[in-house]
Amino acid sequence: MKRAPPRFLALSPGDLRAGEAIQFLRHAQIALEIGLPGLMLREPLLSDREFLELARALALPARAHGTWFAIHDRAHVAVDVSADALHLGFRSLRPAAARRILPDSMALGISTHDGDEPAVFAMCDYRVHGPVFSTPSKRGLKDPIELAGVERALQLSSVPLLAIGGLQPQHLSNLVQLGARGACARASIFGRADSPAQYAKAARAWVSAAKEVGP
Repeated sequence: MKRAPPRFLALSPGDLRAGEAIQFLRHAQIALEIGLPGLMLREPLLSDREFLELARALALPARAHGTWFAIHDRAHVAVDVSADALHLGFRSLRPAAARRILPDSMALGISTHDGDEPAVFAMCDYRVHGPVFSTPSKRGLKDPIELAGVERALQLSSVPLLAIGGLQPQHLSNLVQLGARGACARASIFGRADSPAQYAKAARAWVSAAKEVGP
């Protein structure tokens, strides 16, 4: 049986290089122990071997703590670690092709933006949509859609939506009130913090916000 995505999904940094995975693993384990609802691993710069090793190292504690665990792009790794979901980007397999190789128990997600046709993601179980607010990774590439853009996206399709882009814990309740499933974030939880205590503080803030809006 597929597990629905949680109210909050933390994204890994996305720019880890060889040798940096161990440090991230330590920070992720702190967040998992605090009760992080969901985690997506999406490190395109790591080799396939390094990515697989990191995915396996994260899958065990994620499962132990009940954390929803997704793998970005690499379908074979998602299957290997029995992830809760495979998440697709614009360079990934198309949803129809991914469906054919995934077990029925694995959810399928996709990243979408303003103007994407619902037919593109109709067979997905959830979508990550944004950027809601200005964020360095999308600056000059995608304009912020603001909360009004989230409302537009929700009206176009019933596929559950997790918003992304410049979000903080205090935004989560507003998004859920609009009808969004929840929120995703990277910088506000796995940005380049200076100490484990900062990672713990960020994780606690998101965990608390997710508990306030309910399951």
